[in-house]
Amino acid sequence: MLDIKFVRANPDVVKENIKKKFQDEKLPLVDEVIEYDKQLREAKTRVEYLRSQRNAISKQIGMLMGQGKKDEAEEAKKQVAEMADEMAALDVKEQELTEKVKKIMMVIPNIIDDSVPVGKDDSENVENERFGEPVVPDFEIPYHVDIMERFDGIDLDAARKTSGNGFYYLKGDIARLHSAILSYARDFMIDRGFTYYVPPFMIRSAVVNGVMSFSEMENMMYKIEGEDLYLIGTSEHSMIGKFIDTMLDEADLPQTLTSYSPCFRKEVGAHGIEERGVYRIHQFEKQEMIVVCKPEESMDWYNKLWKNTVDFFRSMDIPVRTLECCSGDLADLKVKSCDVEAWSPRQKKYFEVGSCSNLGDAQARRLGIRVKNKEKGNYLPHTLNNTVVAPPRMLIAFLENNLNADGSVNIPQPLRMYMGGKEKIEVKK
Repeated sequence: MLDIKFVRANPDVVKENIKKKFQDEKLPLVDEVIEYDKQLREAKTRVEYLRSQRNAISKQIGMLMGQGKKDEAEEAKKQVAEMADEMAALDVKEQELTEKVKKIMMVIPNIIDDSVPVGKDDSENVENERFGEPVVPDFEIPYHVDIMERFDGIDLDAARKTSGNGFYYLKGDIARLHSAILSYARDFMIDRGFTYYVPPFMIRSAVVNGVMSFSEMENMMYKIEGEDLYLIGTSEHSMIGKFIDTMLDEADLPQTLTSYSPCFRKEVGAHGIEERGVYRIHQFEKQEMIVVCKPEESMDWYNKLWKNTVDFFRSMDIPVRTLECCSGDLADLKVKSCDVEAWSPRQKKYFEVGSCSNLGDAQARRLGIRVKNKEKGNYLPHTLNNTVVAPPRMLIAFLENNLNADGSVNIPQPLRMYMGGKEKIEVKK
């Protein structure tokens, strides 16, 4: 969410940014919100004037009564009453205009960074860099569910009966591998200086509105019926939300946090839910990283965050690449974002396993997060988030890239301590 002062002073910049995001239907909103803001400021100025006049006249009433000027005192009382009525009407108008300004400001997109490539959708995202050599083995790699079934490690049929499509049972070595990856991700981030959290898995609507756009919420979030609570789609929601209405000491920045959570998503959209697979599902688990920092440090942190994910995957011999999200693929709150994609030897292409985002001060403005600075004045921090790892999707990349011709799967050195020292998991059926 932008500062209304910025919109007022830079309407052409805001409109050009909207065009870059191919959201031309929002262009009229800029002039509309500027007009509402003008009316709001005029109403506030009028109220201040009336209040000062009313106070001055009120003081005169006692003096007039003391001087026996009853008629003049009554006339002054009438003026005060008329001013009170006008102020009451203006108060209602202020509330209406404030709500109109807020509603529009919530949908005007954040100003994207100059480095973001202009493009309509994810088909125009740009590859940045590759890490590790993509390999296609000389034996056939089965579909990931087939690999898991050879280890007796997944039961989609039972999950479909209990919960429907988009759910799964993991078991045996596959379930253990799933947990091992999350445990390794936790320790990997702790070793890099991040503080580990397990957050609430439900949040109130005020937090939801603070961390994401309305369209994202509608397509992602599950609402708890009868309560002001939503199931989180990612632990970023809880972790940024923990700072709501907080004044942070500048000495405590940056806040570098890593959090584990289950994630719940509707996955509404053209892509739909897979009937047989764990790539796009309603429920999964994730290790996330979150940073709250000074504005001038946010781009440095952005680069550190995506590199953490690259390093994590490369430590397990999984080739990855980073893909710069173009303007049309950026959610409205984001300043800059890139996806980390892992190599799929079966598909002979990369697929998304994580996303790194710099949201500027948008979330801080919505949530009322501020930083105390006596010399320069209080300011809004920047917030960033990035996926460390999100199994079971990551399991697809792991199994394909570590599969042997005999069907067994190698366990990379960093994971072995979490797998009871195993160097391989062997086929069971």
